[in-house]
Amino acid sequence: MAKNMQPILKRCKALGISPTVMGINKETRRNPKPGRRKQSEYAVQLNEKQKAKFIYGVLEKQFRHYYELASKTQGVTGENLLQLLERRLDNVVYRLGFANTRREARQMVNHGHITVNGKRVDIPSYQVSPGEVISIREKSRGSEHVKQILEKNAATMIPKWLELNRETLQGKVVALSERSDIDFDINETLIVELYSK
Repeated sequence: MAKNMQPILKRCKALGISPTVMGINKETRRNPKPGRRKQSEYAVQLNEKQKAKFIYGVLEKQFRHYYELASKTQGVTGENLLQLLERRLDNVVYRLGFANTRREARQMVNHGHITVNGKRVDIPSYQVSPGEVISIREKSRGSEHVKQILEKNAATMIPKWLELNRETLQGKVVALSERSDIDFDINETLIVELYSK
């Protein structure tokens, strides 16, 4: 399956994203370039779409599919789109603090370290639903790397639509995410405008 292998810090700088959004606590050392000329409306909309795609690690075909689903769902299309992205299993694993970055969460899911309702799921784009329980496989918990991740993320703030039992390492989806749960700067209206042209 295709995946985005662009250098994270370089791409963050180009899109105007803080690396902390990606789970990385360092800044690029490159010198900032002089200000560019004013962007066209299309360029601003495209940049917003590229930002969302990069943050969630989704390529164009799948992102377009999410947009089409969001536009058919009742409610505000832009908010529906962000909700679908938030409900991805790799994102939920990251949000629960089971991985340091979404890329790492995606790898953990691909390698079969994550279970949903006690069954192994290795599809990063799997859409979680309220009531489902996400946990790290029993066999994987003893891994030194997993222990380090959990120790590092012990103080991670869990969004209110998720619940985490740190003792049993089980996370539960208690509701669907809301717009206020998105903790980074993104204007989903611009994405909708771009696709609806």
